[in-house]
Amino acid sequence: MRSTFRALRNKKFAALLFGQTLSRIGDFLFQIALAWWVLEKTGSATAMGTVLFFSTLPMVVFVLVGGVVVDRMRRGLLLFMSDMARCFIMVVGAWLAFTDQLVLWQIYVIAILFGFADAFFLPAYNALIQQMVAEEDLPSANSINSLSMQFGRVAGPAIGGLIVGFGGTAVAFGFNALSFFIGALTVASLLNLPAPTSTDPGGFTLKQFKEDLRDGFGTIFSTPVLWVAILVFAFTNITLAGPYSIAMPFLVQQELGGDEKMLGFIYAIFPIGYAIASLIMGSFQKIRHRGIVFYVCGAIAGIGLGVFGFGLPLYLLVIAALLNGAALEIDGLIWTNLMQEKVPPEKMGRVSSVDSLGSFVLLPIGFAFTGWLIDTIGVTSVFIAAGAVTAVISLLPLLHPVIRKLD
Repeated sequence: MRSTFRALRNKKFAALLFGQTLSRIGDFLFQIALAWWVLEKTGSATAMGTVLFFSTLPMVVFVLVGGVVVDRMRRGLLLFMSDMARCFIMVVGAWLAFTDQLVLWQIYVIAILFGFADAFFLPAYNALIQQMVAEEDLPSANSINSLSMQFGRVAGPAIGGLIVGFGGTAVAFGFNALSFFIGALTVASLLNLPAPTSTDPGGFTLKQFKEDLRDGFGTIFSTPVLWVAILVFAFTNITLAGPYSIAMPFLVQQELGGDEKMLGFIYAIFPIGYAIASLIMGSFQKIRHRGIVFYVCGAIAGIGLGVFGFGLPLYLLVIAALLNGAALEIDGLIWTNLMQEKVPPEKMGRVSSVDSLGSFVLLPIGFAFTGWLIDTIGVTSVFIAAGAVTAVISLLPLLHPVIRKLD
């Protein structure tokens, strides 16, 4: 356990982690509140998919710009600005909900603005961890960061389900605004952290932007281990995220006869699997046979989500959720380690942005299609089909000898 948490000796990393843990709790709390609001107001899976379409579209459009900016600006400043912007957006959303003026098109606008802020926040956060933490402590930092995410995924839905049930949407939005404000305060100590020294902050021209972007793509495409994984992510993120984010509220309401509290409970189970795997994996200096483990775990994650379509008892669904979370956590830790191993720190922002683009590029269409599919063929069929497709796509890269030999 001491080995797993050794990165917390870095006080700046510890402060960053504390603030972002609060923000993550607020984020997942907000997702529960938003999903149940859309479900109650519209009853439409297509509307749910459209909300997620608008939240991911700005990521696709701006994430490459964000990645280049991250490598040429102070990353702490970008995090601070992103947290404050999202705090303001949530304050406005809370006021609209409190005064009973909140309507669907305003939810779409909120989703778009959040997606724009995330396009800069995500590559900045990933790059900042590598910049702040010593190389030998990166496995620990990655594990702790994942634990923070999973804690947010457990606490956020659980708190969100209770708040929406007893306090309403406005209170949930207000809590999210507060979490972003506190997160921004904890980032304030990192405002003066310098930009990467290997770049020229004064040379941010269109020509150099294109060169930086080309360099990011070149780094990935010169390494089969990276581009194969990003290609697989582009498809499995749809087949995993679509049912999880859009179909789950409908499954709870239509098939399990539950309410927002049950939805929060089920969403809180998945990250427990993540946390268990993270605690175990964080103590390892190196994971062996990473290529095989990575893609087999992807298939296991698909199976764990697909069984939600078979009408199983709740306790079996809990086991499946734990399995799904543990498998995805192992994948996430292996991928983060590979990125830090293959990508120099001064290029991490732009390479992370290309990675994010691969992860998000098909999501807007995938979310919209998933919503339509639920309304067309039913929620259980969507889970079964998505699980099967995820498993098959995840196993295909093992045909490549480079992937099988990755240790």
